[in-house]
Amino acid sequence: MRLLSLLLLWPLSWVGGPLCNSPCVQISMGGRCWAAASCCCRCDSGFGRALAVALSQRGLTVFAGVLDENGTGARQLTERGGDKLKVLQLDVTNSSQIEAAHRHIHTWVGLWGLVNNAGVLQFPADSELQPLAASRRSMDVNFLAAVHLCQVFLPMLRKARGRIVNVSSMAGEVPMPGLGVYGASKAALGLFSGVLRLELAAWGVKVALIQPAGFRTSKSEFDHNTLTRLDELVATVTPEAREDYGEAYISSLPGRLARMSQQSAEDLSPVVDDFCHALLSTRPRPLYTPGQMGWLLPFLHRCCPTAAFDAIAGRLFKHTDCRPAGLQSPQPRT
Repeated sequence: MRLLSLLLLWPLSWVGGPLCNSPCVQISMGGRCWAAASCCCRCDSGFGRALAVALSQRGLTVFAGVLDENGTGARQLTERGGDKLKVLQLDVTNSSQIEAAHRHIHTWVGLWGLVNNAGVLQFPADSELQPLAASRRSMDVNFLAAVHLCQVFLPMLRKARGRIVNVSSMAGEVPMPGLGVYGASKAALGLFSGVLRLELAAWGVKVALIQPAGFRTSKSEFDHNTLTRLDELVATVTPEAREDYGEAYISSLPGRLARMSQQSAEDLSPVVDDFCHALLSTRPRPLYTPGQMGWLLPFLHRCCPTAAFDAIAGRLFKHTDCRPAGLQSPQPRT
């Protein structure tokens, strides 16, 4: 119901490894070289937790932002990451918490990488039915939070000639019914990443975009607040739309997310591997597309005639058998 991807940013200090032979690493500390990165918000599950643990196990010092630093997810993260993983209280839509994280990280020698992996997703719904408040929330978390974090941490990243890794979604490039606002917010992040890549090239900062296909980032993410979001939708939908779509169709919308989850991959390692390559390789790629059909669907969208792609999309993205009331054939009278 709320996230396909989890927000993160992280700082790390490291001696040795592939970056040490790269001219972009200019900070030294005792050993041959070191770098710093930081992990922002919702590292207590999903991509964020998997990445934070993977980096800490490589010997990197990781700052992992979580929504509740005293929660179960944060405690599990600390246990798995050991003393290399530092948990920070961080809501990426909260300016004061972002500034507090910046002050904390600034006490280290520097910052090597920033990963923006924000993703809040209500259950899929037709764009006409989406509450405007939910749309604003999606833009705030999925796009504007990343812009803010980049602005706050870029002075440190420019000094280190470091990395920015932004996480979009295949829905940000391929139109998917029910994901209009979510896709638009991720498309904005994708375009922003391309602009940043051009602007920061002269500073030696490399920018990569990770655009995953469908992954199951949390076993419970499709259960939290579903009824609350449905109530919000029902309360804001117009009488005309309520009549045309029908109560049965509107009530079926949360079930779409569960169906999407069942069709998603559970193994997060392709995404984590791409994260690590984007952060630690001397030649990161500008775009990564992990997951089944991660490159194929965007290719078909770009190259197929519109009518052909629409037919493909109609089959691939059908997550419910329930049709709006206004589109149902009238029942014959007996």
